[in-house]
This record gives sequence, C-alpha cells and structure tokens, in this order.
Amino acid sequence: MKNIGHLLMLLCMIVCIGCSKSDNSEGTPMDDPDGGDPNPTALSYQNNIRPIIQSNCIACHGNPPTNNAPMSLTTLSQVQSAVETRGLLSRINSTTNPMPPDGLMPMSARQLIADWVDQGFPE
Repeated sequence: MKNIGHLLMLLCMIVCIGCSKSDNSEGTPMDDPDGGDPNPTALSYQNNIRPIIQSNCIACHGNPPTNNAPMSLTTLSQVQSAVETRGLLSRINSTTNPMPPDGLMPMSARQLIADWVDQGFPE
C-alpha cells in the first residue's frame, strides 16, 4: 500500500511538471525571443489599401482625374504622396468636408489606411 502511494505521488509530480513546462501551446515561435510576431496585422497596399481606394476614390481620382479631383490615386506612389502632402488622412476622416464627398467610408477602412501609413506604406 505504501508503494502505491509513492507511485501515485510520483505520477502526480510527473503530470504537474509536464503541464507546467512550456510546450508552445500559444503558437509563439520558439526562436522568436520577443515572444510573438512583431507585426501581427501586417498590411500591404496591394492586398488591403488598393481595394479600398478602388471602391471609394477611383470614380473621381482615376487616371485622368474627373469631377475636379486634383490628383490621381491609381498607384501606390500617388496614394503615398496624397497622404504625405495633400492631407488624405484628414480628408477621409473629415465630418465637414469628407472624401468621398458622398460621406465617410466605413471606420474599418479608414483605420486600415491609417494603420498602413503607420507601418510605413508597405507595398
């Protein structure tokens, strides 16, 4: 009986040690010393921003621009320039003079554009 008690205690210790040891169950890469993806929501112009621009801006900001639009937004460099020199982020978030002129695009789209800018305009 004493041996069974010791065996059960040893088995409990093994289970506790096995459960407390890191098994990477959170999906964190073992070779990543920071403990996670440095940019879990990496965005790109091609995959995330271009579709937003095409569905909300190209009607006026095409090539060539129409409806008195001052510039084209058909390329990455044109969109980046509009952010850096023409206040694109302010205009898409403006409640008094929004772009597009028929009303603000969804907040999720505006946030994606802002996040993309914060990430340094990745292609």
